[in-house]
Formats: sequence, structure tokens, C-alpha cells
Amino acid sequence: MKFFLAPRDTQFYDLFEQDAANLLEAAQALVAFFNDSGHDREEKARMFKAYEERGDHFTHEIIKRLHRTFVTPIDREDIAQFAHTLDSVMDFVEAAARTLVLYKMTEPTPYACQLAHIVLGVAEKLNEIMPSLRDRKQFARILRGCVDVNRLENEADDVHHAAQAELFETSKDAFSLIKWRELYQHLENATDLGEDVANILEGIVLKHA
Repeated sequence: MKFFLAPRDTQFYDLFEQDAANLLEAAQALVAFFNDSGHDREEKARMFKAYEERGDHFTHEIIKRLHRTFVTPIDREDIAQFAHTLDSVMDFVEAAARTLVLYKMTEPTPYACQLAHIVLGVAEKLNEIMPSLRDRKQFARILRGCVDVNRLENEADDVHHAAQAELFETSKDAFSLIKWRELYQHLENATDLGEDVANILEGIVLKHA
């Protein structure tokens, strides 16, 4: 038997959407952060910690509600996995901004900016399709959105491979190579986990359609 929340009890869906919206704000800020001139970079980087803490709050609220709720709208394991995976995307967005400041790196490379834009694209798509989880009639929209996220993740793979190739070819010292490689990896991880979120949503749709 498939259970869904009564229309008036929307807390899980509310939290999912708020969490996705917070990730979108952080991804928008990351693109702006990478595109700025570098002034007050340390101060601007602090806002990403605030986004991360807000995401942690949503995750904790979801898990807390999960423990208090006897009948959940979707499988309990899916709710928990969704919350933790979306939180991990946020962690890597924050890590990318923090790495740029912590290692006192120069202006982001074009590859880093490309990857940040792809992270933003993933966040935009997740935020766009999240409300459709409330209504089975909108499930097809989620599946289409998941295809878009998968395409973006493949695009990020290509950019990441090109960035790594150029890095090993042009880096003049090991320290520079290590720093940029870490930054690229954080951005790539964000897109990978964004795809994982899409895969969880796809699984939920296929179970409850």
C-alpha cells in the first residue's frame, strides 16, 4: 500500500523545497563569488558557511520529523537519503568557496567558472522540479528534470577532465597543482551528488507513480 500525506500536512515537502531553494541561493552566490574582482574575498566567503548551516538545519528538521512520523509520504529510507545527499551537495559548494580563500588562490580559472555554472544549473533544475513531488500528476516533470541533471553532470565530467589535463600540463609547481586539483574536485563532487539527488527523486517517482 502506498501512503501519501494528507494535503494539509506538507511539512516534509516544505522542508525539501526550502532546502533546494537554499542550495540554489548558495550556487548563485558561488558563481558571483567566482566572477567578482577578488575584493573582500574572505568576508564574502563567510556567507557560504551560513548557507551550509541553514542546509544543516533543514536536514536536521527532516530527520527529526522522520523519527516522529509513523506514516511518511514516501519511503523512510528515501527521505533520509535525499536529505543527506542534498546536504552533501551544499557541503561541496561551501568547500569550493572556502578552498579558494584558504589557499589564497588567484582568480578562478575559466574551467572553475564553467564548473560553478554547471553546479548552478543542477541547483536550478532541482529547485524547479522539487514542488512536483507533491503531485503524482507532475511526476513526469520530475523525470524530465532528472534527465537534464544527468546531462549537466556529464557536461561537468568533460569540463573536469579538460581542467585536469591542462592543470598537469601547465602547472609549474606541485603546490599549485594540488590546490587547483582540490578546487576542481569539490565542484565536480557537487555535480556528482546533484545527480545522486536526481536519481533518488527518479526512484521515488518510479515507486509511487
